[in-house]
Amino acid sequence: MVLRVENIGSLANTSAARWNGVVGDRYPFLRYEFLAALEACGCADTATGWEPDHLMVVDGERAVAVLPRYAKHHSRGEYVFDWAWADAWERAGGDYYPKSLSAIPFTPATGPRLAIAEDIDRRAVIAALAAAIRESGLQTWHLLFADSDEVDDWQAAFDAPLMERQAVQFAWQDDDFGDFEGFLARMSSRKRKEIRRERRKLAEQGFVFDRLTGPRIDDDALAQFYRCYCMTYLERGQRPYLSLEFFTRLRDGMADALVLVRASVGERAVAAALCFEGRGLEGRSPDGNGTLYGRYWGSEVEADFLHFETCYYQGIEHCLERGLTRFDPGTQGEHKLTRGFAPVISRSLHYLDHPGFRDAVDEFCREERRHVQAYFEQCRLRLPFKTEVD
Repeated sequence: MVLRVENIGSLANTSAARWNGVVGDRYPFLRYEFLAALEACGCADTATGWEPDHLMVVDGERAVAVLPRYAKHHSRGEYVFDWAWADAWERAGGDYYPKSLSAIPFTPATGPRLAIAEDIDRRAVIAALAAAIRESGLQTWHLLFADSDEVDDWQAAFDAPLMERQAVQFAWQDDDFGDFEGFLARMSSRKRKEIRRERRKLAEQGFVFDRLTGPRIDDDALAQFYRCYCMTYLERGQRPYLSLEFFTRLRDGMADALVLVRASVGERAVAAALCFEGRGLEGRSPDGNGTLYGRYWGSEVEADFLHFETCYYQGIEHCLERGLTRFDPGTQGEHKLTRGFAPVISRSLHYLDHPGFRDAVDEFCREERRHVQAYFEQCRLRLPFKTEVD
């Protein structure tokens, strides 16, 4: 086996068959259809500061590993914030940008960032990629929201220290609940009553919910979802990162992974959330039965508890009905705790090719991790499930 690292640049320079031949349908955001749609629609391309710089590892003519990578000209759309680092680097006379970034654009969902064929030596692939990254000429490389095993493998492959940053996210895990009532039955009486009251209030206002998958997500449903999605940005005076064309390409290219939750009053759909299913090797939960990823949401109306129902409770019900054992509803949000989403640690790695700056950043990361761990422990105490005293 002789491994060679190829810089393929844009995904337009390879085929879906060649890329997905390594990735499969393990994790929806690593699929060719998702990443290529971002480029083709101008959401993540050179013009928007996400210059595609993807790497492919080949053995002879066969692609055996792929790593999404971008030469990034700013720090927007990443959700691991390094603005202070960039400012300090440039005040010292350096050029922080462009930086090398391995991440899924606009997607803070933990998962694999590297896909490797099953019969290929993982350590050899990572060693070859680490050498290519160090020799790229860029002074920094960032690996965001990677699986823990992958983070450990990368740390072992670099001869210079990789700084680790951590953050707390929240995820639901099935514990043989059976159905939604079984899930509620594990909660303390007060929390159980609160959730039932929230759902009842929406029903009393005439809200009904349905979940569309695959070809049932037609153009009208997609257009209504997009109007709602745009509202979440317009309310903050921002333009949305993603276009209707992007979502249409996803629907046309990977409908098998999409779940659209709609909230309607009468005949009118007024709110929506778009989720993704992952059932493959890296996309599934530890016992192998799959993960639901909540990603995009919006509403054309204001109603108490509408966000919780559309983005959380409907997703939990979908998981219980489909046998998915994990639900990652998106980043941040302590309000998820009281609704049964436990804290989890997300991990990111950072390579800085400047010893003095690296030492200062490493000390910052160590202190940050201490605070994150303390916050994680506090969050665990706020989960709504019954204890022995209950």
